[in-house]
Amino acid sequence: MINYRTLGLSGLLLAAGMATSAQAEEPFVIGAAIAQSGAIAPYDEGPAKAMEIAIEEINAKGGLLGRPLKIIYSDTKSDIAYGATAAQNVIDQGAGMVVVTCDYDYGGAAASVADGANLIAFSTCAGDPKFGPSGIGPNAFTMATGSPGQAVALAEWAYNKQGWKTAYILLDTTIAFDASFADAFERRWKELAGADGLLGKDTFGGEDPQIASQITRIKALPKQPDVMVLASFPPGGSSAMRQLRAAGVNQPLLLSESWDGDYWLEAVPNLSDAYLVTYGSVFGNDPRPEVAAFMDKFKAKYGAAPVTSHALTGYSVIQGWSKAVDKAGTFDTDKVRETLETFVNEPLITGPTSFTKETHINMQRDLILLEVKGGKPGNVIGVIRAEQMPK
Repeated sequence: MINYRTLGLSGLLLAAGMATSAQAEEPFVIGAAIAQSGAIAPYDEGPAKAMEIAIEEINAKGGLLGRPLKIIYSDTKSDIAYGATAAQNVIDQGAGMVVVTCDYDYGGAAASVADGANLIAFSTCAGDPKFGPSGIGPNAFTMATGSPGQAVALAEWAYNKQGWKTAYILLDTTIAFDASFADAFERRWKELAGADGLLGKDTFGGEDPQIASQITRIKALPKQPDVMVLASFPPGGSSAMRQLRAAGVNQPLLLSESWDGDYWLEAVPNLSDAYLVTYGSVFGNDPRPEVAAFMDKFKAKYGAAPVTSHALTGYSVIQGWSKAVDKAGTFDTDKVRETLETFVNEPLITGPTSFTKETHINMQRDLILLEVKGGKPGNVIGVIRAEQMPK
């Protein structure tokens, strides 16, 4: 005799199993609310492509917690005001984690929307320390080495290795990153060289910079500085740099990661004596095997090296977040956030990474120091890091 009750129960169990299996195979959606067009796109393009590499690698191994990862995009158009809309777009399409632009000002609004929806909001490389609990909310993290760490590393190298004793800071007031970069350099430089070691500080607006008056003030100094700090970014900063060199202000220039790559160099012909810190060299000569291997992998997939080495931070966002999900055993935002906050020197492609409940950015990581000489970028000076953050 057929036991229909048993068959019915078996059917229910089979249906439940099939539902569980289907749920397990449903992709987890990562939403990227980033600049795919406009002036900020060069900073987001490489990280986005690198995220896709990391996602492919995870999916090739069976996904994360048994689920494949899927990335979707919404273009902020390099418009600060459009960031919130772009974030809401990807959330409405089912994003369970949001990646935002490589800058506090340009990515902050998108991160705030994600944080408000209780989703992890990861910037690939927002370097201002406010990107995190203090400036956005508890779910905001960045893979950057913070602008203060970059500035301090440059100050220590300039003073201790180059023997430069006097400096001058020219600050672009457009974004918070450069303000925190200039402030950290000033504080560390005064610790190293004394208060008299900073010969001055001036500002300009980077939208359409005309810096004739700033140049006049620099050239009128009783003593010319050994080194100049240009806290800015292309394209506005490129115009300021060109004006400096045209006016005969030929001191060495210290630059942040914002000047990575060579896409901006045509604006400053035959530039020399410019030094920048960044995550890695995109010119095929990074001395660190793991970074060189990543660049080879990127080039093999896309046919060219990334525009900037910020690609490393994009890869690390997926690398670090997926480690936290795996350790937490869940995609739940609260559990993932708590796990990220236990990271202590977690080995990632950008370097050892640590987070705490209060601090969701790193400062003292290795950075590569590159020189621009004769209009050609990518001469590797070495690897440096901030040894002592200013008090």
